[in-house]
Amino acid sequence: MQWEVVIGLETHAQLATRSKIFSGASTAFGAAPNTQASPVDLALPGVLPVMNRAAVECAIRLGLAVGAQVAPRSVFARKNYFYPDLPKGYQISQYEIPVVAGGSLDIAWEEGGEPRSRTVRLTRAHLEEDAGKSLHEDFHGMSGIDLNRAGTPLLEIVSEPDMRSSREAVAYARALHALVIWLGICDGNMQEGSFRCDANVSVRPLGQQAFGTRCEIKNLNSFRFLERAIDFEVRRQIELIQDGGTVVQETRLYDPDRDETRSMRSKEDAQDYRYFPDPDLPPLVISPDWVAAVRAALPELPQALRARFQAELGLSAYDAGGLTASRQLAAWFERALAALAALLPPPDAAARQAQAKLLANWLLTDMAAALNRDGIEIDAAPVSPALLARLCARILDNTVSGKIARELFAALWLTPGAPDDAVDREIDARGLRQISDTAELEAMVDAVLAANPKSVEEFRAGKDKAFNALVGQVMKASRGKANPQAVNDLLRRRLAG
Repeated sequence: MQWEVVIGLETHAQLATRSKIFSGASTAFGAAPNTQASPVDLALPGVLPVMNRAAVECAIRLGLAVGAQVAPRSVFARKNYFYPDLPKGYQISQYEIPVVAGGSLDIAWEEGGEPRSRTVRLTRAHLEEDAGKSLHEDFHGMSGIDLNRAGTPLLEIVSEPDMRSSREAVAYARALHALVIWLGICDGNMQEGSFRCDANVSVRPLGQQAFGTRCEIKNLNSFRFLERAIDFEVRRQIELIQDGGTVVQETRLYDPDRDETRSMRSKEDAQDYRYFPDPDLPPLVISPDWVAAVRAALPELPQALRARFQAELGLSAYDAGGLTASRQLAAWFERALAALAALLPPPDAAARQAQAKLLANWLLTDMAAALNRDGIEIDAAPVSPALLARLCARILDNTVSGKIARELFAALWLTPGAPDDAVDREIDARGLRQISDTAELEAMVDAVLAANPKSVEEFRAGKDKAFNALVGQVMKASRGKANPQAVNDLLRRRLAG
């Protein structure tokens, strides 16, 4: 039997506010346990929650970015359940009327060597408070409770069950992760719990319309774990059904050490939480003027920026997608492109596109490799936008070859804070200027042809490898300084004569 996988994700994004959603306590990460829990977070008698305006603005930003409906009036509810690190015995969340409804997110990924894309529909996004944290280590067999996270503002973003593979789910999670960082509403730090996913997974026979019984895998805090957890759960459910068993709706945890999911508790439905409107919080009213002000302050969104890079700069969809992987990278690229245009004003659109393509190649290959090797972000790169622009300018004006440019790039990477003219100084100090003088190159080519008659005969007999050998000899004679394109052109003219 063939099976279809059905996946929906619930993602908790910790909002980038300085204080908690209903109190003035700090949200800074890493404080000593229980030092950032106010009387409101501890649910002491007589305290009242007060809504954090900045958290609401984060929700509005997300809603506008995904084309959703921002509710003019939404309601907070109490979600009742017991857990040791939940001080009130309930969580303030939203249920019937969330702040954001609908919307969608375009994703792209590769599966089986083929590029794929899909628009994933969003069900809703609602504001809620986080719980505390149970600590199980170094307590001599007991557990401790840290309430620093209690009351931290979260935006729970719920997708429709539109995804059909673990790779697709990871592509969605990555796209959402990039978007919330781009919007500045979440720092996206998965190690610190700022962005975590719950995956709802079910299987059904191919062609069946009704959904199978779903299981929820909780608190996946890495893309790798998300993919592996889904893959394991899919195998588990299929094998269980094929063996005559029945999938039970439940909440499961993923154990990365054993690479398996295991049962945590039976899955609750909405009625189990006994939702009811929170009497301490009035309805959240968002005026059209507030929405308009937030919309006006939005940065250019990734999808629009990708389209602009393709239309104006002639970049491929792949390059445009790579350059918009983060807002910082896109801004860095645009600064470098402006610096390159100032050094070599492009005479026409074709020249501007050539500059953009060269810069994109450097950013997505050599620069990306160096950043990954050193474990740093683009804004911390030792090579500035102005320096990379000058390096690309020297390639375009034939001062240096691509090979020599890579040597220069490696040297510049090791000298943080180098001035803008460091490229030219390195070229002169090392004697690396490319030889483009026609007379000088002609003399080298003639000498190589005279010294390699066998290769000349082989080329004229149809052996293309002989031509490459001759090019190599010229480059060797010039100690790598000859302009490769000029060498190719001269050799072909001489050999055709």
